[in-house]
Amino acid sequence: MKNLIDLFEDSVFNFPNNTFLWEKKDKQFESTTYKKAHELVNTFALGLLQLGIKPNDKVSLLSEGRNDWLISELAILINGAISVPLSTKLDADIDLIFRINHSDSKFIITSKQQLIKVRKIANQIPNIEKIIVLDLLTDLKSNEIYKKDIDELGKKASDVQINELKKRRQNINCNQVATISYTSGTTADPKGIMLTHRNYTANIEQAFSYIEIPQHYITLAVLPWDHAFAHTASLYSFMHKGASIASVQVGGNQLETLKNFSNNMLEIKPHVLMSVPAIAKNFRKNIEKGIISKGSFTWHLFNLGLKTSNFYIGNGANKAKGLRLLAKPLHLLFDKIIYQKIKEKFGGNLKFFIGGGALLDSDLQRFFFALGVPMYQGYGLTEAAPIISANTPTFHIIGTSGKVVNNLDIKICDENGNALPIGKQGEIVIKGENVMAGYWKNEEASREVLKEGWLYTGDMGYLQKNNYLNVLGRFKSLLISSDGEKYSPEGIEEGLIDHLPWLDQIMLHNNQNPYTIALLVLNKEFCKSYINQHNLDITNDNDINKLIHHFQHDLAQYKKGGKHHNLFPHRWLPSVYIILDEAFTEENKLVNSTMKIVRGKIETYHKKMIEFAYTPEAKNISNSTNIKNIRRFFS
Repeated sequence: MKNLIDLFEDSVFNFPNNTFLWEKKDKQFESTTYKKAHELVNTFALGLLQLGIKPNDKVSLLSEGRNDWLISELAILINGAISVPLSTKLDADIDLIFRINHSDSKFIITSKQQLIKVRKIANQIPNIEKIIVLDLLTDLKSNEIYKKDIDELGKKASDVQINELKKRRQNINCNQVATISYTSGTTADPKGIMLTHRNYTANIEQAFSYIEIPQHYITLAVLPWDHAFAHTASLYSFMHKGASIASVQVGGNQLETLKNFSNNMLEIKPHVLMSVPAIAKNFRKNIEKGIISKGSFTWHLFNLGLKTSNFYIGNGANKAKGLRLLAKPLHLLFDKIIYQKIKEKFGGNLKFFIGGGALLDSDLQRFFFALGVPMYQGYGLTEAAPIISANTPTFHIIGTSGKVVNNLDIKICDENGNALPIGKQGEIVIKGENVMAGYWKNEEASREVLKEGWLYTGDMGYLQKNNYLNVLGRFKSLLISSDGEKYSPEGIEEGLIDHLPWLDQIMLHNNQNPYTIALLVLNKEFCKSYINQHNLDITNDNDINKLIHHFQHDLAQYKKGGKHHNLFPHRWLPSVYIILDEAFTEENKLVNSTMKIVRGKIETYHKKMIEFAYTPEAKNISNSTNIKNIRRFFS
């Protein structure tokens, strides 16, 4: 069995002159071949050895996605050490301090943007021996050193040091820990997930169960590189195939980096993109905005095209079958006159997206399928390195999370751990070589989820024929009615957000209560436009009520008699809506680094609002609290 360095060196041997990495620092992207990357990795690894890094030492890696990120991790691994990839979205507070200290990191590798955070907490991370800075600055502190200076040490390494690195390289065991990746921070005490070299290499093999990546393919890695999905599916899977990885040009801040993404797509012309729902929704929003700007005729033509193409595509598996084949000429016509122009915005070479990180709404999937750049929903979690199932060009059914990958056992269990038959909902439980070694320094938490080699994911779902998996949401997020019945709220939440343009965020709540309530965050841009179009005065209660009645009318469409009455079970739809005066953000820690809402923290943060929701006054959506919150939200 191979380790990650074996995979890297195999590609160096098989594809020495292929471009491994693309990076834009100034005006254009520059390429680094596999052969050159191997030289850079070994040089830095020798420098780290001389700096004092030893096998099994932990090294925190805190940087935006760039060549040096992957060069650094591979250099850490060659030394037999352990990488601790950290999210750049972490603030200079307890979340970052905990991860560095809890992991027992002795070194930190960081970019100049992230160094600012590290310096702020320097006196609270006493075990750090050296901070390695990837960029040149005007000044360095006493325990900081430039990466370029470590590279110089590597270039001057003695034969003894070179032989020592070779020995470390040869002694890498595929079952030793490669990374400690921390959970997204849904609690104050995140868990460090220990993934071995074999966890990664097994999952990379599984990633290609039903899909192939040719060596000429390029991916533009927009997701944070510390994220398990990007880590395996973008970086190491593409590396394994001798393909190319381009990093998004780093801006002065995260927003600027994200803006660079659109330009970089046109420059790199990627074949595959990894996406999460937040990015996919933003793509769709910008596409629709561009179509609307061309006038009502183009907008209506576009929507007619979507309906035609969606009929032709069906659920993916039955594309062009039966009567659907009759729609093919029209689908090709719309592709020629509309879709091709849209695809040029992605660079023109994009074959498909791979979606992960959270559940992608079926409507969102159909939108991109119609355009000819399918978004293939997958499912996984970091504890599984992370891929468990995926839709692919060969096997896909819209609305599912795809076929379970090869060499992975799976069962759906009830609350007592008993396996359930196909079609029955329960907890997703898996077993395979990709399953983590456990949680770092947390045996109790490890025992809770690892039982006789089986990983109890905490996710709810069911299997259908041909081993397709349907994921419904987290067990911990379940709505629990007063009679004990349970239901996953995520489908309702996603559905309401996708169908209601004035709604930006929502969290449903029912913890053995008489009815379900919803906390709403308005879409500020849409609501401002609506207010202006209808000449509403936000300082006037009557005018705010007109806005609220617009919301109420739309929400009523999901109840009995409404046009969307059959979308969701009525008993789980909210009976009370509380409009909040602020969004769920990373700043207030109500969403995590992957932009998922953190239910426990929201429930604590908005405890008074939830309590108010179960009072008689709250049942009237035009209550004084909602009016005050709307006014504050727009002030």
